[in-house]
Amino acid sequence: MNITQSLARDVGIRPACNALDVSRASFYRWRHPKEKKPLNRPSPLALSFEERNDVLDILHGDRFVDRAPREIYAALLDEKSYLCSVRTMYRVLEKEGELKERRRQVSRPRYAKPEILARAPNEAWSWDITKLKGSVKWTYYYLYVILDIFSRYVVGWMVAHRELASLARKLIAETCGKQMIEPGELLIHADRGSSMTSKPVALLMADLGVTRSHSRPSVSNDNPYSESQFKTMKYRPEFPQRFGSIEDARAFCQTFFPWYNTEHYHSGIGLLTPEDVHYGRASKIIEGRTDVLRAAYEKHPERFKGRMPKPASLPDAVWINKPSTSDGEVH
Repeated sequence: MNITQSLARDVGIRPACNALDVSRASFYRWRHPKEKKPLNRPSPLALSFEERNDVLDILHGDRFVDRAPREIYAALLDEKSYLCSVRTMYRVLEKEGELKERRRQVSRPRYAKPEILARAPNEAWSWDITKLKGSVKWTYYYLYVILDIFSRYVVGWMVAHRELASLARKLIAETCGKQMIEPGELLIHADRGSSMTSKPVALLMADLGVTRSHSRPSVSNDNPYSESQFKTMKYRPEFPQRFGSIEDARAFCQTFFPWYNTEHYHSGIGLLTPEDVHYGRASKIIEGRTDVLRAAYEKHPERFKGRMPKPASLPDAVWINKPSTSDGEVH
């Protein structure tokens, strides 16, 4: 428009607009803009200032201060009185900044995410309880299992008729004794079941010098190793749909746990058995596997495409909830 105005000084407005293909109406509006006056006209349906104050007085009164606008509206109608609609009451309260939840809200505690590291056996254990179905509907037996998270070795287990803190206390005490746990060297992690958070178990761990750790509520990933071990057990071909008696459940466990500890090649620990890792035989076994693979490579290198095969290695460290840096990379 500035170019059009400059040209119009020399040749006139019409020739300038025609030459630059500019609408003359647009040019005139640009030269003489009309000031837009804000429309502040109140709605004819709106409450007057006095009526609005009357509504606030009613809402703030001792009689209605703790009642919802719908209740106030109904109560006033029953008294042959009408101030405004329910929606208008909400608008008035909103404009005053009073439209909020007035009841006391439950304040839930914030639970920190457990971050647990184990670099060797007997540094961190995980324990949990699972139900085993009995012969009759709604009948269960309770399997307590304590697992070393580094070696995946089941260090202790027990089958009982019920879940009790006293039974858990007994199992933990006996297992710590068998593994010769010294004060200050072990952390035991569990979920937030009643037995896990009970006072007898807490006092026992304090006496033994064992650190306690608990999962966050309703977060199964905070106790992954125990959950994985239960899944391995319940997906075994010989695991029954139901146990005829508690003796049957114990007999199954007496067969399963020796197999799990001594024969089960665990993918999470370099296809070693939990017992070999727990009792320090892993490095010797890996050396033997390396020798076998080296001999196979030297005999037929073409089958390996010129690459020396290596056995699966044992992890240097095991985490529950491995921490990550601010940029998303894991430590």
